[in-house]
Amino acid sequence: MNAESFDVVVIGAGSTGTNVAGYARDNGLSVAIVESDLVGGECSYWACMPSKALLGPVHAVAAADRLAGADAAVSRSIDVDAVLARRDDIISELDDASQVEWVESIGAVLIRGRGSLAGERRVDVRSGDDSIRQLAARRGVVIATGSRPLVPPIDGIDAVDVWTNREATTTGEIPGRLLIVGGGVVGCELAQAFSRLGATVTIVESEERILTNFSVAVAGVLADALDADGITVRTGVEARAVQRHGATVTVTLSDGSLIEADRLMVATGRRFNTDDIGLDTVGLTPGGPIEVDDRLRVRGVAGGWLFAAGDVNGRALLTHQGKYQARCVGDTVAGHDTAAWADGTAVPQVVFTDPQIAAVGRSETDADGDDSLRVVTVEMSSVAAASLAAQTAGRASLVIDEVRDVVVGASFVGHDVGEVLHSATIAIVGEVPVKRLWHAVPSFPTMSEVWLRLLEEIRGL
Repeated sequence: MNAESFDVVVIGAGSTGTNVAGYARDNGLSVAIVESDLVGGECSYWACMPSKALLGPVHAVAAADRLAGADAAVSRSIDVDAVLARRDDIISELDDASQVEWVESIGAVLIRGRGSLAGERRVDVRSGDDSIRQLAARRGVVIATGSRPLVPPIDGIDAVDVWTNREATTTGEIPGRLLIVGGGVVGCELAQAFSRLGATVTIVESEERILTNFSVAVAGVLADALDADGITVRTGVEARAVQRHGATVTVTLSDGSLIEADRLMVATGRRFNTDDIGLDTVGLTPGGPIEVDDRLRVRGVAGGWLFAAGDVNGRALLTHQGKYQARCVGDTVAGHDTAAWADGTAVPQVVFTDPQIAAVGRSETDADGDDSLRVVTVEMSSVAAASLAAQTAGRASLVIDEVRDVVVGASFVGHDVGEVLHSATIAIVGEVPVKRLWHAVPSFPTMSEVWLRLLEEIRGL
């Protein structure tokens, strides 16, 4: 069978893969993109978009309830059916027609089926009827197969209809009692969403605190907020066994206590989608992340024709970083020398809880024991915009490289701080001297005024 030839073959049409296709096409290359599921991937249908659709209405109500005058308008319970209907609209009722239309509009060829490597520059696509379509890549193959939820090996969990982020974000009902195993970003966001939609929520986290990728102080602010919402957080204990008795799920914890719930959700991390994509045909081991260099070329494969971008390479499991890597790959495969160096310098992340958490670059924890780094911190209560929003709980910090006089890290907790984060990312990527930041004047009264408070703290005012 003769293989169909393209300049670039992309395996995976999620947000990373489609961006690779877009930038490769912008460089004048022919592109085939292979997908066995919905075009648009995890973020569009089961993660970023539906979770924020669930959080948006409940956060809006909470914001109004904090404001004298506006609180009187919050007189009825949330219309859960309307929230879920809006969520369904945002995820296009799990119909990828519009994203397929976009792929076709840029001149890329979408091929439905399961793609796998079949040797150097070769990809086999197996369709639902088990027929195989063979593709050949003149310039490069890009693996953008992403990741999937990790279900931990808890005794009895296989016999329970457990939720992952996919089931939770697309549910048609709000359970009366929801137990979430995992206190990371996904667990905390969805705990608050379901709590504010009417569920009684418990989080079980095996570590001693939630949000272990953030500083103790940052995680502590959110822990207080979850407690104020009536969410029970159990830390330092593990889920050891699961049983279902009728409509009730019973989870046994490592301390011997029992928790009963109507639904069990696991939010304990991700697995890389590399098990069955033919890595062995090019001398690589399936199952783990695919190691790449800063140009996203796969290490251990000669010739520089194989790339891996997005979650699948394990560098930064965030939609926006996958898209960033995709842009780099789309240029590199066309012959431009583009490195994804920001993956190791300035990876921004926002936790869309209430209050929000936003961080980029080096953390306060990184500064411990490093004499060249200085951390300055201010309370959000010092910012007028926080008072106007009636949400003064929170804090902001900068990590300063005192040798170079530049910002290398930032974190913010408070009202809409996700919208402040990009200024920090620009400061870090641009290596803007602190003394020059004094001339970037924040508008009053906005949350960006926290930058002035931080600079004043640096100066000792």
